[in-house]
Amino acid sequence: MTKLGFLRLSYEKQDTLLKLLILSMAAVLSFSTRLFAVLRFESVIHEFDPYFNYRTTRFLAEEGFYKFHNWFDDRAWYPLGRIIGGTIYPGLMITSAAIYHVLHFFHITIDIRNVCVFLAPLFSSFTTIVTYHLTKELKDAGAGLLAAAMIAVVPGYISRSVAGSYDNEGIAIFCMLLTYYMWIKAVKTGSIYWAAKCALAYFYMVSSWGGYVFLINLIPLHVLVLMLTGRFSHRIYVAYCTVYCLGTILSMQISFVGFQPVLSSEHMAAFGVFGLCQIHAFVDYLRSKLNPQQFEVLFRSVISLVGFVLLTVGTLLMLTGKISPWTGRFYSLLDPSYAKNNIPIIASVSEHQPTTWSSYYFDLQLLVFMFPGLSALCSKAPFFVRVTICFKISKIPSSLCLFFAYLPCAGQRMMAKHFFLKQSRC
Repeated sequence: MTKLGFLRLSYEKQDTLLKLLILSMAAVLSFSTRLFAVLRFESVIHEFDPYFNYRTTRFLAEEGFYKFHNWFDDRAWYPLGRIIGGTIYPGLMITSAAIYHVLHFFHITIDIRNVCVFLAPLFSSFTTIVTYHLTKELKDAGAGLLAAAMIAVVPGYISRSVAGSYDNEGIAIFCMLLTYYMWIKAVKTGSIYWAAKCALAYFYMVSSWGGYVFLINLIPLHVLVLMLTGRFSHRIYVAYCTVYCLGTILSMQISFVGFQPVLSSEHMAAFGVFGLCQIHAFVDYLRSKLNPQQFEVLFRSVISLVGFVLLTVGTLLMLTGKISPWTGRFYSLLDPSYAKNNIPIIASVSEHQPTTWSSYYFDLQLLVFMFPGLSALCSKAPFFVRVTICFKISKIPSSLCLFFAYLPCAGQRMMAKHFFLKQSRC
């Protein structure tokens, strides 16, 4: 026994080692469960869009970014052709090409096709790690491990990240959760450092998937709710202003996005909340300098004037076409029958069809039944009210984080109740 004494670890080291082991097993499980297509059909690219993405990635890896950005592909959209640089989100291709060149730098010779095939399973492993850190910020490490283990096998995510399905969603879910994690860190610390990292994660999200518009509307919605509930603070001001300014400038560097962040109606909510942040900060400054009566008169006058000016300018810009209207993606979100009645080409895509009730259980399984009750638990926690309002209306990974953040809390309550009942009977 004395010879093995050096193997004994302290409680903290055992705890860290166990967490690392569970998280590693979740990452390996996430990767391995997505390899069935490779085991059955060999290492091939599936479907039309993934194969187009593979062709563009191969061109990028062989010719370089400059030629890729200016490439006119005469084999796509035949016979018209397609200007690649201005019609795609390049994040997926750049990620694969970067991994390909890094591996070759270390003399690990692997074909670009295999990089594309295994990219989505690889990023699903990264997603488990980000989910752990995200849920750990919301609750604790135990909840993070549960969330990481479950997101590794949840069907709704597996269907978009299997090996050979080389599409934008393969890395976009990772980017979305990474942006959420950085945003929560920025909100909790009020640090420009974390806010800048959140903006960089948002830029990666913009470069990878058109669904970034939902994210840039959820974060402002979170800030707006904090204002309405009286929980707006200097930390929120620093975090949001940094994320919005830096994130907007970075997102405009994507050719396919261009000036949409300042001209499109889908981005106006973020701009409006940014303006409200400045007004809120200015009002707080005036409140500290004026007496209550003077402040009341000035506040009502300024709010009425600013509201009228913004409403007038916004209406004129929309009527003159300077601000483009919402796209069919947003109208379909608000009215599921909109695309079917007005834009048949959107309705023809299966992922734009209204979701059936059965698919909710197929994608979320147990979360369908547990999510409402645990959301009620979250509403009783002040910190959750501040930082997770955006997750309640987000997608599968976010519901997982919310679910497992308070699953241990609910479990502890039930165990405590059972223990005290047992003691009272004795």
